[in-house]
Amino acid sequence: MPRWILAIAALGALFIVLPIAGMTGRVDWAHFGSLVTSPSAVTALLLSLRTAAASTVLCLVLGVPMALVLARSRFPGQRLVRAAVLLPLVLPPVVGGIALLSTFGRRGLLGQSFEVLGLQIAFSTTAVVLAQTFVALPFLVLSVESTLRASGARYEAVAATLGATPSVVFWRVTLPLVLPGLVSGAVLAFARALGEFGATLTFAGSLEGVTRTLPLEIYLQRETDPDAAVALALVLVAVAVVVMVATHRPRVLS
Repeated sequence: MPRWILAIAALGALFIVLPIAGMTGRVDWAHFGSLVTSPSAVTALLLSLRTAAASTVLCLVLGVPMALVLARSRFPGQRLVRAAVLLPLVLPPVVGGIALLSTFGRRGLLGQSFEVLGLQIAFSTTAVVLAQTFVALPFLVLSVESTLRASGARYEAVAATLGATPSVVFWRVTLPLVLPGLVSGAVLAFARALGEFGATLTFAGSLEGVTRTLPLEIYLQRETDPDAAVALALVLVAVAVVVMVATHRPRVLS
C-alpha cells in the first residue's frame, strides 16, 4: 500500500478522533457521575434505547423486503424508486420531520383518519419511533441490497430448480446469505436512530419521558448546563461505540 494512502487515511482518522478527544477533555470528571445520572438524563437515555430498538425492528421488517425487491427484480422506474427509498440519507432531518408531520400530524394526510380512530401519532413516543425509522431505514436497505448484489442469485436459482418455493428460498437460502449485511445494516440503523435529533424534534417535540430522547436532552442542557451537555454527549458516543464494536467483527482475509 502506498505510504501517501496511509498518510491521508491517518489524516481522515484524526479528523474524526480529534473532536471526540476535544470533547472528552472538556468533561467535568469530578462531577461526571452526578451529571449523567440525573433523573432527566436517565429517563432520556432509557427512552432513546427503547425507541432506537423499536425503530431498528421496524427497519428490519420493512427494509429487508425493500432491499430484496431492489436487488432481485427489474421494473419500470426502478431507479426513481431506489432514489426515493434512499432520499432520507441526503434530506436534512428537519425536512423529514416536516414531511412526517404533514402525513401523520393532526391535519396531515393520514392524521385526520387516525384522529377519527382516536389515535394521535404526532408528539408521542410513536412519533419518535417513526422519525427514527424514517432516517435509519435507508442504512439497512443499502447494506442488505449491497450484500444481495455481491452474493449473486445462483444459490437461490439452484434451490428453486430443486423445487423450493419462493418463501422457502427466502428463509433457507437468501436470509443466511445476507446475514452479515443484515447485521451491519441493523447496527447502522440502531446507531443512526440513537442519534436522531432534527426529525424527532420537529415531529415528536420534546416532552420529558415521552419524546425527549438523549440528543434532545443534550441540546436543552447545552443552554442551561454546558457541563451536563458535554457529559451526556460523551455517554451517547460511548453507547454508539460499544454497539459498533460489539456487533462488528473483522473478517479474516484468506
